[in-house]
Amino acid sequence: MNSRTLIAAAALLLACLPLRSQVRPGIEVLESRGFEGLVGKKVGLVTNPSGVDRNLRSTIDILASAPGVELKALFAPEHGVRGDAYAGAKVTDASDPKTGIPVYSVYGATRKPTPAMLKGLDVVVYDIQDVGSRSYTFISTLGLMMRSCAEQGIEVMVLDRPNPLGGDKVEGCLVEDGFHSFVSEFKIPYVYGLTVGELAVLINEEGLNCGEKGDEKPLKCKLSVIPMDGWTRNMLYEDTGLPWVLPSPNIPFPQNAVGYPTAGIAGEFQGYLNIGVGYTLPFCVFAAEWIDADALKERLDSYALPGVAFRTIHYKPLFGADKDKLLHGVQYHYTDYGAACLTMTQFYVMQAVNELYPEKNPFRLSSGRNNMFDKVCGTDYVRTNFEKRLKVEDIIDYWSKDVEAFKKLSRKYYIYK
Repeated sequence: MNSRTLIAAAALLLACLPLRSQVRPGIEVLESRGFEGLVGKKVGLVTNPSGVDRNLRSTIDILASAPGVELKALFAPEHGVRGDAYAGAKVTDASDPKTGIPVYSVYGATRKPTPAMLKGLDVVVYDIQDVGSRSYTFISTLGLMMRSCAEQGIEVMVLDRPNPLGGDKVEGCLVEDGFHSFVSEFKIPYVYGLTVGELAVLINEEGLNCGEKGDEKPLKCKLSVIPMDGWTRNMLYEDTGLPWVLPSPNIPFPQNAVGYPTAGIAGEFQGYLNIGVGYTLPFCVFAAEWIDADALKERLDSYALPGVAFRTIHYKPLFGADKDKLLHGVQYHYTDYGAACLTMTQFYVMQAVNELYPEKNPFRLSSGRNNMFDKVCGTDYVRTNFEKRLKVEDIIDYWSKDVEAFKKLSRKYYIYK
C-alpha cells in the first residue's frame, strides 16, 4: 500500500469516527460576551477547583483579570475555593493566596452568607461543576446564597455546566416536610435531570427556596443564567469534549458522578458495605470482608436488572475504616444507561446481601446513621418500609411516585433540548 493510499484510508477512517462535541461552559460564553452583566460591578464568586474553562484556567483568575470587573469576594463551599479542604472538613475564612481576595466560608459555622459577607456587592456569580444528585451539598450552597442575595437585593448569576448524569434521568421522591436539610434542601427528586442553571431557575420561580430546614417563606432573587453552548440533554460528560476537574475528592472522574446516586445512599451506613471510598473506585463497588463475591454476583444476576451488569471484585482499601482489609463483592457496570435505574441499584444490592446474610441488617448494625439515611432520602418512608424485609418491591413505587409530575414541571425551565 503506497503513501497516498494510506493517507486516503486514514482520512476515511477519521471521517467514520463520531465527532466529539465541543461544549462551551458558561464561563467561556461569559468571556466571549465581554463579561456582560459584570462590567462596572462589584462581584462575589462561589466556586471551587471545578470552575475552569477548557484550558483549565480558573474562573477566579479569569474574573480577577477581566476588564472592568471588580472581583471583591470569594465564597468557599465544601472543600474550599482551591480544593484544599477534605471531605467534611470545616472551611474557614481566609485570603486567597494567589489573588489576595477575601475568602468567606459558607461551609463551616456559617452556611448561609451573612449581610456582612455580602456588603458592597452588586452581583454574586456561581460556577461549580454539579453532579446531578440532590444530596451533593453545592446546590444547597447555591440555594442559601440565592436566599441571602434576595434578602439583600443582590443579583445572582449562574455560569452553567453539564449535568454528568445527562438531562433525562429523574429518580426518587420529593423531599417531604420535616426532612429538609443541607443534603436535601429543595423539594426535588434525588436525581433531578437539570443543569445547575435550570435548577436555579426552577427553585427561584417555583418558590422552593425555603431555607435549609424548608420552613421559611420562599424568597426570589434577581437571577440570570449564562448558558452553555453546544450541550444537549442526551449528553453524558464524556460527550462534551470538556476536561473533568474533580468537584470533590471522591468524584475524581465522571463515572464517579454516575456512581454517587448509585451507591451513596447505601454508603451512609457504617460497618456495612464498603462502596469504594478509600479505594480507587469510589461509589463504584459494594464489598465487605464477610461477603462471598461469587454468591452475591449470582444473586444479583438472578434479578435480571435492566441496563446493569455485575462482576466480582476483591480489593484492599488504602485508607478509612476498612484500610488493609481484604474485601469481596461486586463492581457494577451500566450496559444500557438509559434503561437502568441508578438509585435502585444499591437497594437491589442491599436486598441481595440480606437474602444471603440476614444477620447483616444495616438499619440495626448502624442504627446511629438512620437519621442521616432519612435526610438523604428526603423521607422516612424508605427506611421504615425497607428495613422490615429489605425488599425493593416495598419501596420502589413510593420512590418513583413523583417522577412524572416533576418531569412535567421541570420542562418549563429547560434551557437545552
